[in-house]
Amino acid sequence: MSTTDLPALVDAVARALDGGPAVSPLPRLSTTAPPAGTAVVVRTSGSTGTPREVALSAPALRASATATHARLGGPGRWVLTLPPTHVAGVQVVVRSLLTGRAPVAAPAGERFTPAGLAALLAEPLRDDDPVHVSLVPTQLHRVVEAADGGEPAALRALARCGAVLLGGAATPPQLLERARDAGVPVVRTYGMSETAGGCVYDGVALPGVRVRLADGVVELAGPTLATGYVGDDHATAAAFHDGPDGRWFRTSDLGALDGGVLRVLGRADDVVVTGGVNVAPAAVEVVLGDLLGTEVCVVGVPDDEWGQAVVAVVVERDQDAARAGGRDGAPRPLDAAGLARVRAVVADRLGPAAAPRQVFRVPALPLRGPGKVDRAAVVDLVRPRTAC
Repeated sequence: MSTTDLPALVDAVARALDGGPAVSPLPRLSTTAPPAGTAVVVRTSGSTGTPREVALSAPALRASATATHARLGGPGRWVLTLPPTHVAGVQVVVRSLLTGRAPVAAPAGERFTPAGLAALLAEPLRDDDPVHVSLVPTQLHRVVEAADGGEPAALRALARCGAVLLGGAATPPQLLERARDAGVPVVRTYGMSETAGGCVYDGVALPGVRVRLADGVVELAGPTLATGYVGDDHATAAAFHDGPDGRWFRTSDLGALDGGVLRVLGRADDVVVTGGVNVAPAAVEVVLGDLLGTEVCVVGVPDDEWGQAVVAVVVERDQDAARAGGRDGAPRPLDAAGLARVRAVVADRLGPAAAPRQVFRVPALPLRGPGKVDRAAVVDLVRPRTAC
């Protein structure tokens, strides 16, 4: 079954969790039937290429939701602000079903706005039960920006929630600090479709989940793992593997473990090789996000001299100024003084190779999936304008 109508989806997921037919929130890409025992088929974001369909069993979904409630100190009222077509939205539905209450959601087709979020949270916040909500960093950024612009209702509502799960993409440290200073109980989550959504909260694995590094790449194990990819046995065999210590999923992320706390360093396939030196875009994004106080994407752009040139694209905080650069909001290069400042700070923190050779300002970063920056689209956006 395929459905994107929320009430119908909630009913279908409820039946699937009780052994009914598998449900797919989006039209199926493959004609192959999902494996026996599949409850939900979700798509990956396609950030590493063609989207794949992931088969999630009812036990995996239940294990993820139960572990989330255990980490948060118990169940609560869930508010849906993410598309129910992606795993993060599906998990809000599953968690809600386990509490016996439907998720609170905006009308179908209504775009996310800080004012809309404040209105959506108003009713559940009147109850005694804790209110939980999942956001992506872009949504939180808009809430904070609205508060700084004189419209604090959404930020104040989030501060009254029991937990605000934040995942789907890296969170700029300055945004995290600003939200927490306002009293928002942010919980950073890490996970993916193949792990039934977030399975590591604030760097610590949920109950039952195990984390390890293999050649610097994050691997995950536990009851929340997917069965595999539908109709792609080769991809399943490459990503999921069994060993004497159980079944593991190999992510595409580089990481570091410090006292059992995971720190994600960025995707292994995002590494930029410039002049023979490896540069991790995520590390540069952290420095620039802290320096500029806005969303940042760092990419490698083909360059005759360096092989790849490190280029940063930042979201212009003054939207009118961004649009002034072109009728379509085309990227505008940072002025020479600003570029020199950025390069000096990054070189001091991360070394000269990591310093962006160009920095562009845009009204918004192109996205793929809920809150995930489309890096390939960013490269396409700036490549015609680079002359490194």
